[in-house]
Amino acid sequence: MLFAACAVTFLATVMIVLALLYTVSPYVDHAVSERLVRLWRPAGTGAKAGFRQKQRRTLQRILVDIGKLVPSSTKGKGYTRQMLVRAGYRRPEAITAMQGAKTILPIIFLSAVYFTHVYEKNPLFILAFAGALGYLLPEFWLGAKVRKRQKILRIALPDALDLMVVCVEAGLGIDQSLMRVAQELRIAHSALCDELDLVAAEIRVGKTRIEALRELASRTGVDDIKSWVAMLVQTDRFGTSVAQALRVHSDDLRTKRRQRAEELAAKTTVKMVPALVFFIFPALFVVILGPAAISIMRIFVKTMAGGG
Repeated sequence: MLFAACAVTFLATVMIVLALLYTVSPYVDHAVSERLVRLWRPAGTGAKAGFRQKQRRTLQRILVDIGKLVPSSTKGKGYTRQMLVRAGYRRPEAITAMQGAKTILPIIFLSAVYFTHVYEKNPLFILAFAGALGYLLPEFWLGAKVRKRQKILRIALPDALDLMVVCVEAGLGIDQSLMRVAQELRIAHSALCDELDLVAAEIRVGKTRIEALRELASRTGVDDIKSWVAMLVQTDRFGTSVAQALRVHSDDLRTKRRQRAEELAAKTTVKMVPALVFFIFPALFVVILGPAAISIMRIFVKTMAGGG
């Protein structure tokens, strides 16, 4: 009983910490959900949103203050900064907040394990596991955010290329096409439009188009964007038709997106096996074999009573 209570307390602490981390994460824009929220938002929702934003800023400030107190190596900061940029966090204090989260979470986990006396079962292993989990949990969260944003960019790229083909065939240059695509797809694909806006800004401040596009590929880390940038660089270097190259590349990306969807559809049968085995089959067995088992038990009891 004591072990169950300690386990419940530990899980509750973990859930609270995860909820606090979730409040720091940015809201992913979706066009339909945003419109529905604007249309059907009841009175007082703005105050709730303001309260949530205020709590998020307070937590960010706390994490930044804690991160400033902890020394860190420049080598580790470079990788963390790159991952934060790929996740969409470009502010300078993001890396400090990440460092603060890596500092405070192990303390919270170790305190929870210590005060709930869970560590008494195996002190060395449990304390080491709690500290390592608290330190690695921000890394896991950041990796999940990076993969989620890369998926959003990968899905948005074919639509952007189709619109870019239209712009180039209408007579616009590549720079103007990038700016036009960023304007037109702002509602549907805001993440990709932010990246294209940054590319256009870098070109305006003096970077060459090739440098800005290569920065885009490195900043996002998406393979489809890297291949698109490589195609644009080769087209610009050899002087071939940009519109034709974009059209072929767009068709190739759409084929890849359809193949990914087919792959996910093929995996659904395998992913359904655990749910069928552990949740659906037992219920079916109870419904189908339950009456037969009751009848067999009754006959067995009567036979034993008659024999006695």
